[in-house]
Amino acid sequence: MCGIVGLFLKNPKLEPQLGAMLSKMLETMTDRGPDSAGFAVYGSDGVSDAGSVKLTLRGPGPEELRGAVSGLEKALSLSAEATERDTHTVLTVPAGREEEIRAWLKASAPGIDVVSAGRRMEIYKEVGLPASVAERFALEGMSGTHGIGHTRMATESAVTTNGAHPFSTGTDECLVHNGSLSNHNDLRRRLRHEGLSFATQNDTEVAAGYLSWRMREGASLKEALESSLTDLDGFFTFVVGTETGFAVVRDPIACKPAVMAETDDYVAFGSEYRALVGLPGIDKARVFEPEPAKVYAWERESGERH
Repeated sequence: MCGIVGLFLKNPKLEPQLGAMLSKMLETMTDRGPDSAGFAVYGSDGVSDAGSVKLTLRGPGPEELRGAVSGLEKALSLSAEATERDTHTVLTVPAGREEEIRAWLKASAPGIDVVSAGRRMEIYKEVGLPASVAERFALEGMSGTHGIGHTRMATESAVTTNGAHPFSTGTDECLVHNGSLSNHNDLRRRLRHEGLSFATQNDTEVAAGYLSWRMREGASLKEALESSLTDLDGFFTFVVGTETGFAVVRDPIACKPAVMAETDDYVAFGSEYRALVGLPGIDKARVFEPEPAKVYAWERESGERH
């Protein structure tokens, strides 16, 4: 049993409030997942240089992260803009050097993990109560266009930061999941043959990799999720974010709880309705339960559902 929340803003005037709204939604889902929590926020503007990318790094603590960044800059003759948030640091680096940077970190700073990469997306996750995790990373003060979050109750693996959601395997792409996949080991092997790599044995990371692979092959987010309904075995509810998109899908049986609300200002998702009750205008929202095996997707450009 885990908790999922998501918020996609149609009204730009609400963007400064994204973090505050998402933080309250995440905290409300504490009893569905008290072991660890995480969230992804898509900043309103992203990196200013089209040739740059943000890498979110995670380490044991600020000192270790500073040491890794310093070593990275010296070894690769690189000047990186760094923003520290507790056990995470966001580096803004030239996009063309991302693979080189990842390779150096893997070889020379094994205690430092790359959590995500994107022009607009930043991912933060840690072990602990959702309210504590949100406070550690100052989620309440973050602004953006959309975000997703997860509270985890570990049932099949240890309580570790590596097991926390969201998972990301593509640029500006991430996923949170409530459920369990039965064919993730076989699918992981297939995706590795397609060039994808995985840092954990978590089934959710495989689902994220599957969607990234489908979109890399030319599918839209909606098409990738439609394919997941036949290619993924098990029961699941996914909430997915991309640079411009936000989407939800439930498996054909739909045994995991889910509720959505839509107004002219936003689209919101929660594992339970109580995660949505604090949102502005919720009393006038269209509240509905997403249907089984149906993809609900919105794009930033229009705010329209597809």
